[in-house]
Amino acid sequence: MTKKPFVTKEQLEEIVKEYPTPFHLYDEKGIRQNAEALKEAFSWNKGYKEYFAVKATPNPFLIKILQEYGCGCDCSSYTELMLSEAIGATGEDIMFSSNDTPAEDFRLADRLGAIINLDDITHIDFLEKAIGHIPETISCRYNPGGIFKISNDIMDNPGDAKYGMTTDQIFDAFRILKEKGAKEFGIHAFLASNTVTNEYYPMLAKVLFELAVRLQKETGAHIKFINLSGGIGIPYKPDQEPNDIRVIGEGVRKVYEEVLVPAGMGDVAIYTELGRFMLGPYGCLVTKAVHEKHTYKEYIGVDACAANLMRPAIYGAYHHITVMGKEDEPCDHVYDVTGSLCENNDKFAVDRRLPKIDIGDLLVIHDAGAHGFSMGYNYNGKLRSAEVLLKEDGSTQLIRRAETPKDYFATFDCFEIGKNMVK
Repeated sequence: MTKKPFVTKEQLEEIVKEYPTPFHLYDEKGIRQNAEALKEAFSWNKGYKEYFAVKATPNPFLIKILQEYGCGCDCSSYTELMLSEAIGATGEDIMFSSNDTPAEDFRLADRLGAIINLDDITHIDFLEKAIGHIPETISCRYNPGGIFKISNDIMDNPGDAKYGMTTDQIFDAFRILKEKGAKEFGIHAFLASNTVTNEYYPMLAKVLFELAVRLQKETGAHIKFINLSGGIGIPYKPDQEPNDIRVIGEGVRKVYEEVLVPAGMGDVAIYTELGRFMLGPYGCLVTKAVHEKHTYKEYIGVDACAANLMRPAIYGAYHHITVMGKEDEPCDHVYDVTGSLCENNDKFAVDRRLPKIDIGDLLVIHDAGAHGFSMGYNYNGKLRSAEVLLKEDGSTQLIRRAETPKDYFATFDCFEIGKNMVK
């Protein structure tokens, strides 16, 4: 099985004339269609809002597209808050979900009027000391511990995760926050990552809805929203069945009707914080074959490296590769597709069956629209590549220029040696 790129070979050949490889390319049409589908899937909930996980793809041009569909920003750091403010996200359009949080981050979140989601019960006093008060609307992150299963499949191990409060802690936190003046409460949880099943969100919803009923009953706190966070994944491998967001939305609605409505909590808003699902399939890394090597294995060296997309290097993650123009040719060659870093794990594919690759061939590395560029780094002095938007009309827009050596050396500009390097 294979994946079809959202760009043709002919289009790509024109694009690379203007933007040298490697670069990340994004599909505006796909992004818009997906955002509309998500909005429709949860339209049954009057207060529904998606808070896009800025960490996944921190590009203001892309986030502004999502804003057109009512999306807010999920931030976890000072600079993500700055980015959100710069594109006009204000007040409760920002959800600040962080951990091990510096005081200055809390102060900026408070100044912007963001909804603050506390990761730990000890952060209540820390927050109050940092900003001088407790916000009237506040959220707490929950971790039920143990192993999270769907049917007999283990999805993840929340008990081994550093995030969130225990059951006892979240009850205590609600009581303390209520005593300190909080009036509206939210619950947040993230129990599994990149799930490719329509069952995850409804099961998570049931856990959180039942918790919400208990919390409101036992603490008297008014639950304003329940944030299902992220976790809806994408099919990185071509033989995987993609999630159906409409089926997922309907599954959550049924649990909502079964648990919250009978408890008199039919006014609770549902929030999500999706990143990978929103943009992952609608971005790719475009690179060119520049070397071939024949030793104990067959290698194809490309001009991208793990600094452009590190998931395969650190997780052994699978990203499908299309050799443009050779989609219908037999995959009768076995290659390691490598970058140029001085690390042996700098490989986009290991023992991957592909068509014969010739020097100069353009390769599309799929599903790099989230946790791709954003996880980039400068090891070996590698410079971050450009980001380009393929617009609905077929034209392109540069939405982030490639780094230059001047950018790389800019943090030395306070020293004489640095002034010489950045000339």
